[in-house]
Amino acid sequence: MMMLSGPLSILMGASGIASDNLFAASQYAYRFDLTAWGWIHIVVGLALVIAGMGVVTNKSWGRGAGAAAAGVSLITQFMFVPYYPLWAIPIMTLDLLVIFALTRFQVGTGGGR
Repeated sequence: MMMLSGPLSILMGASGIASDNLFAASQYAYRFDLTAWGWIHIVVGLALVIAGMGVVTNKSWGRGAGAAAAGVSLITQFMFVPYYPLWAIPIMTLDLLVIFALTRFQVGTGGGR
């Protein structure tokens, strides 16, 4: 799921950097210009992709980095809701599922008893 959420955040960031007319918000507490939001989303998306690759390859740092990156993504998506809620809310759902999966399930414990 991180390998889906990350590229979607990167696409959102690229759209913001390109000064797309898609995003518009009135007065808002977390108001940055769209270029700043674009770079924030690209950095968070790259972190999600890198952490997702760590989880897929079963690296020791993958699960922790993935949960942290998904948490940061969740916060940035929440702050981005007034700009484009139809995009931010589904990505927030993906991030919550990633956090749940990475913190709940243990891989390779030999358990199940």
